[in-house]
Amino acid sequence: MTRVAVLMGGFSSEREVSLSSGKGCVEGLRNAGFEVAAIDVTRDLGALLKALDPAPDAVFNALHGPFGEDGRIQGLLDILGIPYTHSGATASAMAMDKSVSRAMFALKEIPLAEGWVVPQCRLDGFPEPDRPYVMKPLCEGSSVGVELVFETDNKSWDDLRQTYAQYRDTLIERYIPGREIQVLVKGGEALGAIEIRTDRRFYDYRAKYSPGESVHLMPAPIHPDAYGQALDLAVRSHDALGCRGISRVDLRYDDTEGEPGDLVVLEVNTQPGMTPTSLAPEIAAHAGWSFERLLTWLVENAACDA
Repeated sequence: MTRVAVLMGGFSSEREVSLSSGKGCVEGLRNAGFEVAAIDVTRDLGALLKALDPAPDAVFNALHGPFGEDGRIQGLLDILGIPYTHSGATASAMAMDKSVSRAMFALKEIPLAEGWVVPQCRLDGFPEPDRPYVMKPLCEGSSVGVELVFETDNKSWDDLRQTYAQYRDTLIERYIPGREIQVLVKGGEALGAIEIRTDRRFYDYRAKYSPGESVHLMPAPIHPDAYGQALDLAVRSHDALGCRGISRVDLRYDDTEGEPGDLVVLEVNTQPGMTPTSLAPEIAAHAGWSFERLLTWLVENAACDA
């Protein structure tokens, strides 16, 4: 029987999301016939190494956020020679750092929102862009720290700069009106595109993980040409970073001038959530991939760069 260690928890702002993902993956892998050990990852590296001895046949990486999906845990597993699911260290690091991933997308002529990466030391002197715009930490996920700033908002630029001074770098992007589209890529093939709608200001942390806070429309009810383009852009983005396993590609679809509208890529998520409200399992299920079958495929395609 294949022995799988599921890494979950971690010590990022997404710890609770990771624990939810991990719990579902442990149950799903056991239902699929694997021998599973659940490992709650903390800053105690010695404890992690002990939990991975003897080495499992594969690690299922259910960690989210810094250390879990930015190449660092992947590098450790590479050193240990243990195959793991999802992308390798380099692709994970590039996807997590939005300045690097945006540069790679630009090289491949993948459409992006106009944006500026502002280091912490330059934020004080950086002039406010024309509203509306979006501010986000450069290396966070699950919409942690994201702010939408519209013309009618009372938020001052000084207050915003003070808020973002806690982050090493900040990404500021032109706000793209329209609709939220996400695509699941598996093994270099797009399985489908979903649209997310929410009554909240945007698809934030609460909308992502609280039942009833968002509506998922699968397949995304957009113009067929735009749908095909969304799939193509997702695969190109996945490939541009050298991702493997599965990834979820987030896009904005501006149809305010009518359809077909314009698409821009926001980011690639190399560790899509596996919670009850997550989009990756929902898209996969619509394409005929049950949760257990998807997890099995990920384990069977686990690899390391050792």
